Amino acid sequence: MSRFRHGLVLGKFYPPHAGHHHLVRTAAGRCDRLTVLVCAASVESVPLADRVAWMREAHPDVRVVGAVDDVPVDVTDPAVWDAHMAVFRAAVPEPVDAVFTSEAYGDELGRRFGATSVCVDPDRVRHPVSGTAVRKDPVGCWDFLEAPVRAAFARRVVVVGAESTGTTTMAEALAEHYRARGGVWARTRYVPEYGREFSERKLAALRAVRPGADWPDVVFASEEFPLIARRQAELEEEAARSGSPVLFCDTDAFATTIWHERYMGAPYPVAPEPRTQHLWLLTDHEGVAFEDDGLRDGEHLRPWMTGRFREELARTGRRTVELTGPHEQRLARAVAAVDTLIGEGWQLADPLPERR
Repeated sequence: MSRFRHGLVLGKFYPPHAGHHHLVRTAAGRCDRLTVLVCAASVESVPLADRVAWMREAHPDVRVVGAVDDVPVDVTDPAVWDAHMAVFRAAVPEPVDAVFTSEAYGDELGRRFGATSVCVDPDRVRHPVSGTAVRKDPVGCWDFLEAPVRAAFARRVVVVGAESTGTTTMAEALAEHYRARGGVWARTRYVPEYGREFSERKLAALRAVRPGADWPDVVFASEEFPLIARRQAELEEEAARSGSPVLFCDTDAFATTIWHERYMGAPYPVAPEPRTQHLWLLTDHEGVAFEDDGLRDGEHLRPWMTGRFREELARTGRRTVELTGPHEQRLARAVAAVDTLIGEGWQLADPLPERR
């Protein structure tokens, strides 16, 4: 089996899937150096930078570069080939000894690079998947996606609300409901509230120096809240990378801004974390008994907090469903909202048209 000095794999990787990774790993095993060229058109939904980052994470020992290629594909037109080659050559100016593809145009691509064409699994026997199939049905292709792509595609649902309004109970119940559906849904994850863990540690640290101290004795600092928000976002991202197409979160970084108002009596001190979630479920305080679990003292503030959540969710344009009534009614309404979200699909734009 021939070995090559510098190999090339190019494609849209829209999005990257197991077939792409098999192609790259096969090529890397036969080359001293391998370049992966990610070509993205401006009309496509997934940014070029994201695709490059995903491929670099999956293949850390391979050089990955990106280029914008807004030329439609027509393998029958020499002028179109020339336009594509100008993009390819600008991105990869070094001599190429071999091009690795799973496509029928591989021979012409190799000829134009002056390189050997190597065809890898053209019938998709090893990994029966394509970018078209993933864009059409991410859920059905979930097991062909690697961690960063799953994290980007996962529909993230956040349960927010005032103290003792059942946010944890609801987030856990939703995760359990979807896990019970089996298949890919069995991996549905739940992200706990990091602020609670942080609070437990603060109380424990205070009691270490002041035995007998209680929750009202704990004092927060404004700068602690962005740390809580950042860690909450990190835990969410970690869970999204290994879970199912839906992820349930007991609060999020956005909710931390409201908690800052509640404890500090002032607006959040820094810019909020970037938005990565898709649906917010607001648990109403009405009809829910207040339970003091040792980390709560704000029963009288629950109406205010519910109102602030409602106001800020609306002001920031977050897709929100309010949950009221007994738990069973709330859960049914939440499931219906999540099913609607998932049923809408991912609405990924088609790539530029191809003529083969």
